[in-house]
Amino acid sequence: MEGIYSSRRIRTACQRDINFIWLLNGAPAPSYHEIARFRSQRLPQCAEELFFQLAEKLADYGEIKFEHLFVDGTKIEANANKYSFVWKKSTTKYEARNNKKLEAATETLSAKHGILCTEAEKLLEDLLKKVTEPFVYGRGHRKSELQRDIELLQGLLEKRKKYSRYQETFKGRNSFSKTDPDATFMHMKEDHMRNAQLKPGYNIQFGVEGEYITGVSVSSERSDQLTLIPFMENLRSHGIEYKDVTADAGYESEETYSYFESIPTECYIKPQNYERSKTKKFKSNMALRENMAYDPELDEYTCQAGKKIRAKYVGKQKTKSGYEREVTYYECDDCSQCQFKKRCTRAKGNRKLQVSKRFIAQRSASLERITSPKGIQLRMNRSIQSEGAFGVVKQNYGFRQFLLRGRKKVTTEILLLAMAYNINKLHAKIQNDRTGMQLFVKDSA
Repeated sequence: MEGIYSSRRIRTACQRDINFIWLLNGAPAPSYHEIARFRSQRLPQCAEELFFQLAEKLADYGEIKFEHLFVDGTKIEANANKYSFVWKKSTTKYEARNNKKLEAATETLSAKHGILCTEAEKLLEDLLKKVTEPFVYGRGHRKSELQRDIELLQGLLEKRKKYSRYQETFKGRNSFSKTDPDATFMHMKEDHMRNAQLKPGYNIQFGVEGEYITGVSVSSERSDQLTLIPFMENLRSHGIEYKDVTADAGYESEETYSYFESIPTECYIKPQNYERSKTKKFKSNMALRENMAYDPELDEYTCQAGKKIRAKYVGKQKTKSGYEREVTYYECDDCSQCQFKKRCTRAKGNRKLQVSKRFIAQRSASLERITSPKGIQLRMNRSIQSEGAFGVVKQNYGFRQFLLRGRKKVTTEILLLAMAYNINKLHAKIQNDRTGMQLFVKDSA
């Protein structure tokens, strides 16, 4: 609440700040070791429960009604070294190279020492049995041929274990940090430069209602698209069910739409092409499917050159999260003589389309919702409330980097911050006589 985050500064405040001394009620100030242990070892087991108890208390006061939830995300830097990155693409390449070396070394050494063995671990055991003298190290000592062969095999086996451990740590990600394996390298919101350095961080999601943070989640995913469903499931696991949820275009996907169709909560998600679709450039682009005439009876599109793009077959596509969607593949009859081909497609053959009919229907329904009077009001409040919460946390509170490492401890840290934000917000609303206010209303004047 006071913008003091490090255990040493909290310890100093307990000794010097009259407000902290009053809270101690005569007890001696705890050491920074005790504060750090309490935060990293005790709190992770109950921080989430305390956070939702505070939300229930706000509901008892009439500040939260569990009606309109506004969701947004931001990136916050992890407490990890900047140059501790491990990349999946490089790891896969070096792992394949090491496996080839290990296979070749196993074959060569087994023939050299007369041991019939195809497994590197078994070969190493047999070679160690042949050792009769202790190994030597350092300058002035000459290693035996057997020692060099054993060390070669041990080094290759250690690398194989390391790369295997790295592959398990990725968990679908493209990178992680050696000093905080749960952190992913990503662009921070503060880095406006296109070529800004990637930093280890976490994707933080806030759910805001009535200017209070009522839901928090910490994710290692770089994009917001795969974070909304786990976020909602966490709320529902605590018995919280909202009437509607408003989110920006970064959360749009067929999987997200399908999820909200299966629960009583209504979603207001802005389509990713919403802003572009209002531009002249978008409307005049003949290559876009949205600008082609569609015949639902014949299931075919007609491009602006009058060519028919017919359905060929229906296939399945699986997303990163494992969600399977149905996609219809279309192809034009003949684009070879079309004078607009260069403006329509870069492919050597005919113009092709991949269309998810379910997603098109879901996007159309979402567009209708967000452009309704209620949708416009909710989108306006989302930009004020959820983005405003991040603005206060990162700018006013100055919280731009975590102090703890590991997803569980980071979650505890952000939950503490959210609770502090809610208490400060309640105090401010009481002082300004704004209690009970849920939505901002657009001034008609």
